[in-house]
Amino acid sequence: MILARLVIFLLLTVQLFPQTTGFFSVKGKEIVDPEGKPVLLKGIGLGNWLVPEGYMFKFDKVSSPRLITDLFNILLGEAEANRFWQKFREDYITRDDIKFIRERGFNSVRVPFNYRLFVGNAPEYRLEGPGYALLDSAVKWCREVNLPVVLDMHCSPGGQTGDNIDDSYGYPFLFESEENIALTVKIWKHLAERYANETIVIGYDILNEPIAHYFDKEKLNPLLEPFYKRVTEEIRKVDRNHIIILGGAQWDSDFSVFGPPFDDKLVYTFHKYWTPATRDVIMHYIEFRDRHNAAIWMGESGENTNEWISEFRQTLENDNVGWAFWPYKKLDSPRGILSVSPPEGYETIINFAKNFDVSYGYIRDSKLDYPKVKEILWNYLENIKLKNCTVNSEYLKALGLK
Repeated sequence: MILARLVIFLLLTVQLFPQTTGFFSVKGKEIVDPEGKPVLLKGIGLGNWLVPEGYMFKFDKVSSPRLITDLFNILLGEAEANRFWQKFREDYITRDDIKFIRERGFNSVRVPFNYRLFVGNAPEYRLEGPGYALLDSAVKWCREVNLPVVLDMHCSPGGQTGDNIDDSYGYPFLFESEENIALTVKIWKHLAERYANETIVIGYDILNEPIAHYFDKEKLNPLLEPFYKRVTEEIRKVDRNHIIILGGAQWDSDFSVFGPPFDDKLVYTFHKYWTPATRDVIMHYIEFRDRHNAAIWMGESGENTNEWISEFRQTLENDNVGWAFWPYKKLDSPRGILSVSPPEGYETIINFAKNFDVSYGYIRDSKLDYPKVKEILWNYLENIKLKNCTVNSEYLKALGLK
C-alpha cells in the first residue's frame, strides 16, 4: 500500500512539474548544454542597461540608479526624464546588439537588472513594471540568434551589497528584513515561472556581489546560504529546469560561506577585479569545485588593460572555467566591447553631477540652460545606438574573439 501511494505521488509530481529536456544543466564539475555536452561559457555582461551606473556616465558622486534618476529629474524635469529613460532602454540594448554579440563569437550573455523595474510600490508590491517587457525582449532576441542568457538580479530589495551597485541606502538591508527577503523570493519565483520552459535561458544569478567587505561579515555571512536555499526552494516549485547560480560573500569572492551543493543544478560564481591574473587568484574556487564536485563560473571581471584581460581569460580557460567579462558598452572607454562617443557639450552634465547637491539653492544658482541640457542628453541617446558606437577590436582580441 505504501509503495503504491509512493508511485502515485511520483506520477502526479511528474505531471504537475514535468522535467523538460533541452535545457542547460550541471553534470559534476561541468556546465552542460541542452544536448548534454560540456560547454565553456564565454559571455559579456550588459551593464548599465537595466542598472544605470554613475561611472558609465562619467559621474563620480552620482553613482547609483536612484541618484542618477534624481539627477536627470533635475536636469530635464520628471516628465522629460521619464521619456529619456524609456528611449534609453529602447536603444541601449536592441536586437542588433544581441546579434552583434553573437556574431563576435560570444556564446552567452549576462543581463543584470534592478528589482525596482519588476515591482510596484509598497505596501502592495504588485509584480508589475517595465522590466518584464524588457527582459522578454532580450530573451526573445537571444533565442532568435541562439545566444544563451543568464538573468542576474543586480539590485535586490533592501540591497544585498550595501553600495551603489545594488541601488541600496548604504547597507545590505536585505538579509535583516523579512519583508525584503520575502519580496526578493516573490520576484524570483515569478520570473522563474515566467521562463520555466524557455530553453535559451541558462539560469538565474540570484544575487550580484552580496555583502561588501566593510560590513560585519561574522553576522551577515552566515545568512547568505540559508537565503539562497529559501529562494531555490521556491523557484523549484515552479521551475525544475534551470540552473541556479550562487555568488559568494564579499563581492562574490568568498566561497567559505557554502556547504556542499543542496540542489542538483547549482553553479557557484565568483567575480575578480584588479588582482594579479595568475592561477593562485582562482585556486580557492578550483579547490571548492574539486572538493564538492561542483560547477563554477567566473561571472564578472574586466575594467582593466587588454593585456590583463587576455592573461586572466587564458588563466580561466586553462582550468576549464567559463567566464562573462564586463561591460559590453561604455561611455568613451576602451575597456568594453563598444565605446559610446560623448556628445558635444557633455562636460556640462559631468560638471553639474560633480558638484551635485539636492538643495534648491545649488540647483537655482547653477543657472542650467535647460534647452541645451535636453539637446545634449538627446544627442547622447543617439550616440548609444550600436551603429554610432566604436568597436574596441583589441578588447575583443583579448577575449580570444573576432
